[in-house]
Amino acid sequence: MSGSSKSLSRRQLLQGTGAMWLLSVSQIGFAASSQVVAVRVWPASAYTRVTLESNRVLKYRQFALSNPERVVVDIEGVHLNSVLKGLGNHISDNDPFIKSARVGQFDPKTVRMVFELKKNVTPHLFALAPVAEFKERLVIDLYPADSASEQDPLLALLEDYNKGELDQKTPQGGPQPGKAGRDRPIVIMIDPGHGGEDPGAIGKYKTREKDVVLQIARRLKALIEKEINMKAYMTRNEDIFIPLKVRVAKAQKQRADLFVSIHADAFTSRAARGSSVFALSTKGATSAAAKYLAQTQNAADLVGGVSKSGDVYLDHTMFDMVQSLTISDSLKFGKEVLNRLGGVNKLHKNSVDQAGFAVLKAPDIPSILVETAFISNVEEEKKLRTAAFQQEVAVSILAGIKAYFADGGTLARRG
Repeated sequence: MSGSSKSLSRRQLLQGTGAMWLLSVSQIGFAASSQVVAVRVWPASAYTRVTLESNRVLKYRQFALSNPERVVVDIEGVHLNSVLKGLGNHISDNDPFIKSARVGQFDPKTVRMVFELKKNVTPHLFALAPVAEFKERLVIDLYPADSASEQDPLLALLEDYNKGELDQKTPQGGPQPGKAGRDRPIVIMIDPGHGGEDPGAIGKYKTREKDVVLQIARRLKALIEKEINMKAYMTRNEDIFIPLKVRVAKAQKQRADLFVSIHADAFTSRAARGSSVFALSTKGATSAAAKYLAQTQNAADLVGGVSKSGDVYLDHTMFDMVQSLTISDSLKFGKEVLNRLGGVNKLHKNSVDQAGFAVLKAPDIPSILVETAFISNVEEEKKLRTAAFQQEVAVSILAGIKAYFADGGTLARRG
């Protein structure tokens, strides 16, 4: 199911010359019975996201006010209820962009939300069709108006993504020249799965995948930073939603030698257990389980909030020799990590599985997806919550990285 089928059509309007200027008007109809059932706010250093979940598609208009700086969103066909009244309580003191929020019944058919700002922002509003447990959603993303792209590569990539320019601007040249680990540090991109609006899988005891994988990723980064010949970056280091293509693009931007996406598996049966490692396949999944997992992981963009778009790698590079060599390296890398994980947890499968994971599609970066354990399994959920197991997983992944490079790894064709 694609979010693009219900994405909003917007037209740019300029109204007056005073403090108020109209940015956009949705073209979607509404029903008088629309009811907001949930409001969520996700503050992060790159942008703050506000989502309104409703039983119907919401019709809105958005504009800005000055002195002080404010973003105003009017929602038609909605009446003020306890959910909307609680919007201000969701704004945290450490939100980088929103100072406060208030909401009121502007007229009998319109609810007005006013966000007072700490700094100038560029609002980005869009609708999401129902997916997973979510109903219709209106998403309000507030990005810094003054681009800090030189200081923060993620901001630049998100800006390009929102403009539809990511594919044209993403570097395709692969890792830096020179032998990794000898002439320069080995660069590892660590990707904690999910984040923000997308919690990932949730265990019986309400453990969220996005939280535990971020903790494991931070532990892995700390271990890598202690190595004199390695450097680590993370696609996200906070509770924020990052589109899958932006995660890949950040690895390319930092010219990573390896890409490791960290997840926690889930299945309908709580008996399923064990650690797994996956690599990309361009010729179909190597098992039904791998195919199912790839479908659920690729759906993260729909859950987190982007429209499905064309795949530049599938269209242009997925079948060339560079991609084939990269997949071969990914399988070797994955095998080394899988062997080490077998020392700290039962393996779900003794070989590296393959499927069309969108987050593994960097054409020239060996990439793997590590399913650390089944969060849907009660015993493994308990393990995932412990610092000891998280550290063991991080140590195992680092050991796999070291073994891969000790055996030649990508050095054979990049050195």
